[in-house]
Amino acid sequence: MKRTLPTGRARTLLSTAVPTQQPAPEDIGHSGDGHRTSDTFLARVALLTAGLSAAGSLLGLGRDQALAHLFGAGSETDAFLVAWTVPEVASTLLIEDGLAFMLVPAFSAAIAARAMSGPHPRAQDPVRALVAGSLPRLALAFLACVALLMVGARPLVTLLAPGLPDPQLAVDCTRLTATCVLTFGLAGYCSAALRAHSSYLPPAAIYVAYNTGIIATLLVLADRWGVRAAAAGVAVGGCLMVLVQAPSLLRRLRSAPSALLADGADAETPNRPAPAERAMNLALIATVLLFALCRQAQVLIERFLASPLPSGAISELNYAQKVAQLPMVLSLMLCTVTFPVVAKALARGDIERARDRVERDVALAACIVLSGAAVVFACAPQIIQLLFQRGAFTADDTAATAAVMRVYSLGLLGHCLVGALVRSYFSAGRPSWYPVASMAVGMTLTAAAGTWAVGAFGVGGIAAANALGITVTAVLLLAAMNKRSVPVRIPVVLLELAKTLLAAVAATAAGLLPATRIEQPLGSLISGCLVIGAVFGLLLWALKVQAFLPAVRLATRKLRNAR
Repeated sequence: MKRTLPTGRARTLLSTAVPTQQPAPEDIGHSGDGHRTSDTFLARVALLTAGLSAAGSLLGLGRDQALAHLFGAGSETDAFLVAWTVPEVASTLLIEDGLAFMLVPAFSAAIAARAMSGPHPRAQDPVRALVAGSLPRLALAFLACVALLMVGARPLVTLLAPGLPDPQLAVDCTRLTATCVLTFGLAGYCSAALRAHSSYLPPAAIYVAYNTGIIATLLVLADRWGVRAAAAGVAVGGCLMVLVQAPSLLRRLRSAPSALLADGADAETPNRPAPAERAMNLALIATVLLFALCRQAQVLIERFLASPLPSGAISELNYAQKVAQLPMVLSLMLCTVTFPVVAKALARGDIERARDRVERDVALAACIVLSGAAVVFACAPQIIQLLFQRGAFTADDTAATAAVMRVYSLGLLGHCLVGALVRSYFSAGRPSWYPVASMAVGMTLTAAAGTWAVGAFGVGGIAAANALGITVTAVLLLAAMNKRSVPVRIPVVLLELAKTLLAAVAATAAGLLPATRIEQPLGSLISGCLVIGAVFGLLLWALKVQAFLPAVRLATRKLRNAR
């Protein structure tokens, strides 16, 4: 049961918690007092994060466009994309999932400990103690991984893509991209610490900086280095990811915060391990990293299965997946913002608040990802043609990539649910092996189904296996929520998901009509998007999807005020 402080003690602590300076520019909407984060604040932060994420994704498309224009979908691009496996895995382990699942709860606990312990010397600050106890050890581990990857680049390339026509080019690119393990690790550390402090602007800007670095390096070095310039861009972009966050984190560590008390926090400091010990818990590290590796292994399996196929197969999978997953990335921005909120609620023992937050996040993320999936499926040829069909990227490449992208879209809801649900399993900062087992089942299914399907259906069969494996993982994670994670109301969640999915299927069918009948690609894409948006929104309102109704009420209120 949730406990609160006696009124007098609560007032004393809260009165000392009010900050005396203005919040930093990156703390948009940050109250600074540790109180329950309002839905208005979360909405503003989610929109800001989604906007910067969209900018980063657009720059990522620009990066892929530059790569396609300069090198097409041939052997050079295939070689680089094998090396691209390193930053893909590193971003999952060190920025998006793995390190965040360990450090956000640890920093949340340190901030809560700081709030409940009252004013203290800097040397005793729990947040600084966490940084001193974890960052040096993690940095050394990152450096060791960089050295190992550089030394073992050749056998790694052979393992990942044994049928590659030019393995030496892939080896050179892999050694250049290996540096990202250090830079991504430091960037992920900064992101987790800042988000736990309710500072979201610098972490949201990292992919803007990253892709800017890659594009600039490509433009400068492509003529002399060929596709190796893209690998060098990964190293440059990784450094920029750290630079956009480090000043903000250093300001927070140098400041001397007053005592804060989260609403509903316990009066007595709980008997828990120190935050640094929690962050470096070997069992927690093992479960988080194994889950992230199993999830990323789906991409490795795809490239392994595609490497014996005709030249360009890996490139088609890559371009299709990058574009198809944009809706999933945007949908998970809300979950990224609210992850510290769920972690702090569980730290206070406020299970009801954590449950409500997770249910709302899942429902809203499903609405976003399914609307995007409808557009991706209905307008795939037009999207690929507008984005990539120029230079060395031919009409045949467009047709093949669009077909694969449509298959990928079938698994977007599964990817979204896995990303949303797994955060609740790790939000308490404790090791949990169930997500690892669930992801391993999905990975095994992807490998088995892909091995069977690649012979009959080529790259389309590989993409279908990916969609099948991740969907099964999502089902397993949702089924065990009540026993192993935040106890959500599964029938309520399933009902909302079913209504949203029904609306998305109908919207996709409606969007196919203008998309297939208008020849001009831009006009066809715009018409398809408008029809899909109108049909999807109308059906969400008619079916009374709970995640959509607040937006309807807000729009209605604004219209009334405008009159």
